[in-house]
Amino acid sequence: MPPHDIPHDTFDNNTAPLSRDAADRHVLRVGIGGPVGSGKTTLVGSLCALLREELSVVVVTNDIFTSEDAEALRAAAVLPTDRIVAVETGCCPHTAIRDDIAANLDAVEQLEALHGDVDLTLVESGGDNLTAIFSRGLVDVQIFVLDTAGGDDVPRKGGPGVAMADLLVINKVDLAPYVGADVDRMLSDARDRREDRPVMPTSLVDQAGARQVADWVVEQIHARRS
Repeated sequence: MPPHDIPHDTFDNNTAPLSRDAADRHVLRVGIGGPVGSGKTTLVGSLCALLREELSVVVVTNDIFTSEDAEALRAAAVLPTDRIVAVETGCCPHTAIRDDIAANLDAVEQLEALHGDVDLTLVESGGDNLTAIFSRGLVDVQIFVLDTAGGDDVPRKGGPGVAMADLLVINKVDLAPYVGADVDRMLSDARDRREDRPVMPTSLVDQAGARQVADWVVEQIHARRS
């Protein structure tokens, strides 16, 4: 059956579907998380627009009680509408991406089956706090998004999202002068907590602002295939 917007009560929490072994999949699954308002949906839309000509891309979004993020992506026409599915979690966002991934995993597998040879699946979490991180049973790599308006002390505070994500994005650097944020400090503090994992500043006032992140995603696809 075709994928659809999936309410949180569709699934039995005790019968989460089993994903195919990651090594057998052609597609790279990328989780994108971060606090409310950090720019996750804008980043997803920009990645879709930048990569849709060279890759087969699908998207799963998460909202607690709505499908607003998916509808925003559809309205922006970043992908055909049947490539964007909304999951209505009905619970804290981190629960649906880390603890009980059944609804998300089902949506991901339906989309990948429907569209065949998918290269990239983006899974956007609902807005959450610094503890949010994806289950490796759901995604292969994860991006965590912060923004300068959230406070330039946030990277220093750390947390699993900041420290453990495969890529940390410091977004809205164009707003830093207006909110009194020190971008250099944010980048330095983030790197101190991330060992050698990459940190990228972005300004997503247009889609080109996500080019560096898109290049990183393509590198992950090439690394996976090699």
